[in-house]
Amino acid sequence: MPWNVKDTMSLRQEFVSLAAAQSLPFSELCRRFNISRQTGYKWLERHRDEGPAGLA
Repeated sequence: MPWNVKDTMSLRQEFVSLAAAQSLPFSELCRRFNISRQTGYKWLERHRDEGPAGLA
């Protein structure tokens, strides 16, 4: 059975999409993606400022 492999860009886009939906508390979302809240806010800000290219 193959591993569930996702590249970094798709994980970041998934994080931004879930954060925009506000279906989970932000701290829980960061915990699920195994990132700090500071990193989560950084990704959201970059996506807001530069669009999807900012997540690269």
